[in-house]
Amino acid sequence: MERAFDPTHAVEAAAWIRGQMGARAVPMSALITGSGLGMMADSVQAPVRFPTTEIPHWPQSTVEGHAGRLVVGSIAGHPVIVMQGRVHFYEGYPIQQVAFPIRVLQALGVQRLIVTNAAGGMEKSWAAGDIMLIRDHINVPGMAGQNPLIGPNNTQLGPRFPSMANAYDPTLRALAHEVAREQGLTLREGIYAMVSGPSYETPAELRFLHVAGAHAVGMSTAPEVIVARHAGMTVLGFSLLTNMVLFDPTAEEETTHDEVLEVGALAAPRLVRLLEGILTRWATS
Repeated sequence: MERAFDPTHAVEAAAWIRGQMGARAVPMSALITGSGLGMMADSVQAPVRFPTTEIPHWPQSTVEGHAGRLVVGSIAGHPVIVMQGRVHFYEGYPIQQVAFPIRVLQALGVQRLIVTNAAGGMEKSWAAGDIMLIRDHINVPGMAGQNPLIGPNNTQLGPRFPSMANAYDPTLRALAHEVAREQGLTLREGIYAMVSGPSYETPAELRFLHVAGAHAVGMSTAPEVIVARHAGMTVLGFSLLTNMVLFDPTAEEETTHDEVLEVGALAAPRLVRLLEGILTRWATS
C-alpha cells in the first residue's frame, strides 16, 4: 500500500526550520491562527519570520486571511512558534497534507499546541465576536472517511488507534477559564463541528449539527487536533465566532468570507489578550 504521508518530508521541513533559527532553542509550544486572526503573530517578541513557501514540502494556503508565514519567538516570555494561516481540505489537499504542519511541529519537538479558528456560532444566546473554548469536536469529514490517520501507521509517530477522549486538554481548559475570569472576559465553551466546505452549510445541515450537540461550525482544526493527539501533544482550542449561523431557510442574510475577516479583525484583540495571559502562566510555571 502506498504511504499517504511520508515522514521523511516532515523531518526535512523541520531541519530547514532549525537551520533558520540558528542557535535559538526550538519552542515547545505552537499556535495556529485561523481566518483573519494572523495579527496574533504581532505579539511575538524577537521574531524570526519566514514564508512557508520556502519550507520544503509545506502545503500553501490559497485563502484570503491566511498569510502563509511561520513566526518563531516568544509571547509574554514564553517561547512559541506561530503558524500564520493554515491550509484547508476544501483547497484540494489530501487530508494528510492538511495536517502536515503538525507532523513538522512533532519533528521539531513541540509538546503543546493551541489551535484557533473562525467559526459560525449556533447558540441563540451567543453573539458574533464571542470566543468559544473548544471542549470537543464533531469531525464530519472524518465520519465520511477523511481521517488524517488513514493509511499504514508509523508507531514511531503514534499509536494505531489513538483515543480522542479529552482531545482538548481539561487542565488547559481550566487554565483558560481562570485567565478569562481574571481578565473579565466572557469565555463560552462548547463543541466545534468541522465540515469540509467551501460552500457554507444549508439550514438543514445546521439544524442537524445543532441537534448533534454542536455549538459552532467551521472548516478546519479537527485534522490538526487528531494528528497532534496521535503525536502525544496536549491541545487547547478556541473558536472566534465571526457570525451567527442562519437556521431559517427564508432568511435574506448571507454569510460571506469578508464578514468573517471583518468581525475577526475586530474581536481578535480580546483573543490575543487571553492567549497572552495563558502563555504568561506557562512561562512562569
